[in-house]
Amino acid sequence: MKHSSLVVFILLILAFSSCVSTKVFNDLETRYAKVKIARNSSEKSRDSLQQSWDLLSSDLDEVKSHLNRARDSIKIGLNQIEEWEDKYILLKENSEDKIQSSIAENNALLKEIALRKTELQSRSDRVEQLEEMIQNQKQALNQLKERLTDALLNFEGKGLTVEQRNGKVYVSMENKLLFKSGRWDIEPEGKKALQELAAVLEENPDISILIEGHTDNVPFSPKGQLESNWDLSTKRATAVVNILLQNNQILPENLTAAGRSEFVPIAPNSSLEGRAANRRIEVVLSPSFDEITSLLETN
Repeated sequence: MKHSSLVVFILLILAFSSCVSTKVFNDLETRYAKVKIARNSSEKSRDSLQQSWDLLSSDLDEVKSHLNRARDSIKIGLNQIEEWEDKYILLKENSEDKIQSSIAENNALLKEIALRKTELQSRSDRVEQLEEMIQNQKQALNQLKERLTDALLNFEGKGLTVEQRNGKVYVSMENKLLFKSGRWDIEPEGKKALQELAAVLEENPDISILIEGHTDNVPFSPKGQLESNWDLSTKRATAVVNILLQNNQILPENLTAAGRSEFVPIAPNSSLEGRAANRRIEVVLSPSFDEITSLLETN
């Protein structure tokens, strides 16, 4: 059956071929070849376009992926920026509060420093005033000692000495210049010495004058108006005060009489010379400390 159909097909071709001229056949064959070539070319172009399309699709997918990642990154960055802005605003507010607080503290500290500086300056001024007062007093005492030394020069070697110690001037007069034994009325030579002393003291109305009476340690036998060495030393000190007050330029409130008896010796009582040195009147001249005390009590 198959064989019969093939034979018929061949016969038809031969019949058809015999009916078409060779030129037409060749022409058709050429056109067919061109069409075939064109079709092959189109198929190749299609394949190329498909490859390009696939590449472009792949690139587009990658770009979309990058774009999505970039969009997510930008979103995260914007969120971080918002967080940073919130933190910055909070930090700024806190910083401003702290700055204002620090400014207030600094202003208070500056006021305290200024107050302390003023107080220290005031204290420094008082110290300078004190130093000046002390220096002036020291100079005044030096001048007083020199003045007394000159005024009492004629009595040196007669039991009278002038010394400066412990911020005071001491005029010491042995009893042989002033009193007879057991007596408290002052001898003429002693009066002259006290009058010369008073003439210098009237030039120094701010000087405190302490007159101390001293005895040796020989027990005093009570007799007459005397009861003891205490009594004798006090009466002698008072007698000196009375002579000084004969100069009406000396202020009584500056004078003090004190009996020290035998208890402040300046030499051993074991010898005649020592006992003679201990029997004495000491005039202790002290500068007034009222101004210094007032300045120290000043706030």
